[in-house]
Order: sequence, then structure tokens, then C-alpha cells
Amino acid sequence: MAAPVNPPRGMRDFLPADKGRRERALATIRAVYRAHGFDEIEAPALEESARLHSGIGGDNEKLAYNVLKRGLTDADLAAAADAGDPLALADLGLRYDLTVPLARFYATNQAQLPAVFRAIQIGPVWRAERPQKGRYRQFLQCDIDVLGEPGAIAELELLSATTDALAALGLTGVQVRINDRRILNRLLATWGVGDDAAPRALITVDKLDKIGVSGVVGELAELGVDTSGLDDAFAQLADAGWDLLVDPPAWLDADAYRDLLALRDALPSVDLVFDPVLVRGMGYYTGTIFEIAHPRSSSSVGGGGRYDGMIGRFLGRDVPAVGFSIGFERILDLLPESAAEGTALALLHDADVPAPALLAAKREAQALAGRVRLERGRKNRKAQLDALAAEGFTAFATVTADGLGEQRPLS
Repeated sequence: MAAPVNPPRGMRDFLPADKGRRERALATIRAVYRAHGFDEIEAPALEESARLHSGIGGDNEKLAYNVLKRGLTDADLAAAADAGDPLALADLGLRYDLTVPLARFYATNQAQLPAVFRAIQIGPVWRAERPQKGRYRQFLQCDIDVLGEPGAIAELELLSATTDALAALGLTGVQVRINDRRILNRLLATWGVGDDAAPRALITVDKLDKIGVSGVVGELAELGVDTSGLDDAFAQLADAGWDLLVDPPAWLDADAYRDLLALRDALPSVDLVFDPVLVRGMGYYTGTIFEIAHPRSSSSVGGGGRYDGMIGRFLGRDVPAVGFSIGFERILDLLPESAAEGTALALLHDADVPAPALLAAKREAQALAGRVRLERGRKNRKAQLDALAAEGFTAFATVTADGLGEQRPLS
């Protein structure tokens, strides 16, 4: 017996019905984003390794797939092994997200772009993850970003466009959790976390939903943080809401909090929840951060934030930037079943119908349906019709030597 032939672990094949469902969802997302004034761009799947490993991608840099330089010799391999620097062998890498490539794209093309640029990026990314349910090594990201706008209108446009896209897909019950890195920085300072330890402390706090309060407190203690009273502090943080200015706690950055209140007041139709321990793992965020939560998902189904310092790393001058990414693979599992796009018609024919007659019948049927397929009729007609329905076909007709028969529904 032949061994099973499967795609690489963490990567998937999509059969026609799955691919059709994905493309219909993507078409909906694209249409909403374009209606909000965003323009789609495309950047290469590969970027220079030095850019991908420049320290702005957080833990995702460790998961990057690197591409070996051409023409390497055994001596090159041995030297890199001796030096303990495998990245010395790579000059390119597969993108692990769409934000770092966007920063490079803007730095390359900014002279041809408007002062405020609203970008759509939809494409695959690759990470050397440990494959598990909902986590893949190749997956699709759907990003929108506003570059060049320092004001809150950028966040408002992103939040509005993203929640409108999810509503257009039929996804209800969405909640947007929101925070600001300035609030997190102030919170860590009140705990006595120094600037050097702050990045590692944020990574620890970001694990709250995975390892719980006791786990986070334990890891913070290992970083040298005085954790006395932190259990109670996390309980108070969990109860924080939109009324903290009445009696501001010591950890609250009031200016950042007022900015979040302004966003909430400008978006009354969005369920916006203040979460002072929302971190977002990426190290490049500088201000507002947000995540999409859904009651039927144990993980966030989207997120983003402001990253005003990233583009300056490539361009030499700072450009305000903020982005929002939909977790496409996760939301697909939450969406209601969608009907096939338009009428899909199968033409069932006998083997003796001449090819020119089949082509003529197909051309005639194309005026009646958006999609037409010729299929040789089988003896087990019911099984054939069931299979066609499972593939998204909605109707069928027979083709004989006398021509095209009457169209009939599959259901």
C-alpha cells in the first residue's frame, strides 16, 4: 500500500467548495474595505532577512522561515555553525506578517503615495509554528492600515471598516477590547518594573489568558518584580471600565484613557470594552491597541494598533501608522453557511452527444447561469446530483442530441 501523500504539516489543501467559500468571504471583506476608501497593494512574499530580523517583529522573528543564500559551500556552512549564527547563511526570508513588509513598501514607494495612505493587504504569511487547531504554518492575513495620519480619525476608520466587514460577513456578537501602550507603561512603572525589564514583563502579562494570574505573577517574580499585592491588583484591573476618571487609580495614564473614551463615544454602534491588561504581543506598538473577541472563540479573531516608530526604521523619518488585521482562518469557522454565488448549473449529457453540440448547449446555458459545468451522466443519478449539490451547484439540466433540456433545481 502506498504511503499517504499529504501537504507539509501546518499547511493545507483547499478543495473547490472550501476555496469558493473562502473567496466569497474575501470578496465581501474587500468590498467593504474599498467602500471605506482603502486601496489594495501587493508586496513580495520574500523580504531581506536583515529587515525581517531587525528587532521589530517580536517573537514572530524567531518563527520566520529563512532562505539560504545561493552558492553556499561546505566551508560556509561549517563557519556559520562554528559562529553559532545560522542567519549568516540567509539573505532572504518569508514574511511572517504583513506589517513589516508594509513599512518597507511605504519606504520604497512613498513618493508615489498620497500623504495619508489607506492600504489593504490580503495574502499568505508563514511562521514555523507548532501546528494545532486554529494555528497553521501558512495562513492568510487580511490587513488594513492608515499611514501618515497621527489623529484619532485613523483608529476610527479602522475600527469602523473592520466591524462593518465582519457584519457584512454575518458575524454577530463581536466585541472589541481596547487599550493603550501608554497605560501599560504606566501600569508597569507603578509595579516597579524598570525600562530594561518592561518588554519581557509585557510578554508575561500577554500570557494572562493562557497561564492565569498565578502564572503571570510567578513569571513577574522571576523578573525581579515585587509581586506583593499583585493578585488583588489583577482582580481590580479585571473590573476596570469606562468610569475611572471619577477616582483615577495610580496606574492610569489619564490622557491615554481620555483618548480611548473619545473613540468609544465616536463609535456608539461598536461594543468597545476597555481592557487595561490587553498587551498585543508585538513590540512595535506605541499607542492604541485593540483585539476582536467573539464568544465562540477562545482566542482573539483579529487585532492591531498604532506603530508610529516602525516606518522610520526604514525611511529615516517617522511616519504615523496604525493597522488592523482580521484573523481570517479563525473567523471562517464562526461564519454562517453562505449560499453559492449565483446560479451554478450542471449539464448532464450522454457519451454519444457530439462535442460541438455540447459546446453549443454550454454557451446557451451560460446566458441562464453564472457558472456552467459539463458532466457525463452517471447511472446513479441521485448520487451524482448529491455530489454536485455538495460542490455548490444549484440546478441541473440534461443535454441530448436534440439539445438543451429544461433547467431543474438540485434541492
